[in-house]
Amino acid sequence: MPTIYDNIDTDLLDGLREALGRAVSADICVGYFNLRGWRCIADTIDALPGGADGADAAACRLIVGMTRDADNAVRAHYNDADEETTQRQVVDAKKHFAVSLAKQLTWGMPTAANEAGLRKLAAQLRGGKLTVKFFGAHPLHAKLYLAHRDDKMNPRSGFVGSSNLTLAGMKQQGELSVDVLEKDAAAKLANWFEDRWLDNWCLDITDELAEIIERSWAGGPVAPYLVYVKTAYELSREAIEGARQFKVPAVFDKVMLEFQKLAVSLAAERLNRHRGVIIGDVVGLGKTLVASAVAKTFQEDRGDNVLVICPPKLELMWREHLHRYRIAGETLSLGKASQLRDMRRYRLVVIDESHNLRNRDSQRYAQIRDYLRDNESRVVLLTATPYNKAFTDIGNQLRLFLEADADIGIRPEAYIRFLGHAGHLSRACVALAKMKRAMRPLHKFRCHAKTNEITSWKNPCNRSHHRFCKSAHRYGRNGANHRRQQPPPMPSQGGF
Repeated sequence: MPTIYDNIDTDLLDGLREALGRAVSADICVGYFNLRGWRCIADTIDALPGGADGADAAACRLIVGMTRDADNAVRAHYNDADEETTQRQVVDAKKHFAVSLAKQLTWGMPTAANEAGLRKLAAQLRGGKLTVKFFGAHPLHAKLYLAHRDDKMNPRSGFVGSSNLTLAGMKQQGELSVDVLEKDAAAKLANWFEDRWLDNWCLDITDELAEIIERSWAGGPVAPYLVYVKTAYELSREAIEGARQFKVPAVFDKVMLEFQKLAVSLAAERLNRHRGVIIGDVVGLGKTLVASAVAKTFQEDRGDNVLVICPPKLELMWREHLHRYRIAGETLSLGKASQLRDMRRYRLVVIDESHNLRNRDSQRYAQIRDYLRDNESRVVLLTATPYNKAFTDIGNQLRLFLEADADIGIRPEAYIRFLGHAGHLSRACVALAKMKRAMRPLHKFRCHAKTNEITSWKNPCNRSHHRFCKSAHRYGRNGANHRRQQPPPMPSQGGF
């Protein structure tokens, strides 16, 4: 009778490791595999001598049939019967798939364990212990594990079912797999694997995958100078690209300082990429002049007209700037945002003193946001105090031009850690409060002696119990206070 591996009563990982411990080589075909799953069997693969039953020299042959993104495009290309595939296209497809698979493998925090696991995988790929192929003929979501032995009576054993080569599939989540020990059945599974392995569209990506891992963060020690150069490049890349792509208009050459010209190039690049930018310099550094130069740049390059929304006291100043630098546009008082619904389309909107829009529940905020969305306008926000009271001050300004689930390249790690700590503390307080309620009837307990009634307050044991219940009550009450003191939840799971 076959053994059922459901990761509830019996883990597939235990059965697979036991079978590999007696094997000389292994063949695996799965839809997906990741680093944590491979780390579970990497040591057993290292112990395999390889080359059994006339197979190639690799100790383990692995076919991957699915990836997160790349496989659909690759297969669509391969399955186009009207177009002849060239060698260059095959090479490009292999690279594309290898990059996608490497991202899948390296997903997660760069911990020491993950770094060691990736280096071991790269060494196994380079050392011939592992050969990886991508099955490109059609989507392949099979899950087959074969352990070959140097035993004529029982040459191989297999496992088939629903488990991918991931930690979840091997151990953590409910699956359904069975072992195949009968000689003829196991031979048929081996033939099935061999047919896929030798298929014309089963592409060897071993070298490509090893190269990508070696060039990743886990590839080995990096000289401190190179880390410095990389950091400096990443910090200045947008400024460099902006300076190349956007030139400060000639009319501003003699009136702007060098740092202001660099600010114009950087702001223009981010405005072009994200459709919005916040210029948050302190008072006196020339935010108005920088925004005017950005508006002039987009007018000259794209023919954009500009609408300036500002407090009433700044309208005159903005009109003078628009006239002086010949910028096509007009101004609107922030208090008259309701008029936006009747105004024509402006491709660029400048909002001065944008911190006044930190509350996205206000009617004025909604009117400006709707105008920007309906007209697909780019927006430049000017403020010397982007952050006043809470992080949502900045978040609400960003949401004027970014969607709630937009990737802005940062994660509120401290906030996430706080929520995790607060969650554990709150659950503990709730448990204590429940215990207090459950033990409340014991307060009414009375211990009767032969001659008189002794209350729970006079009995030493009951006095101890009373003190415990008071502590539970206090912790439960503090738990409620703690929950009230938690900061407001994130506006959205994906971003601001």
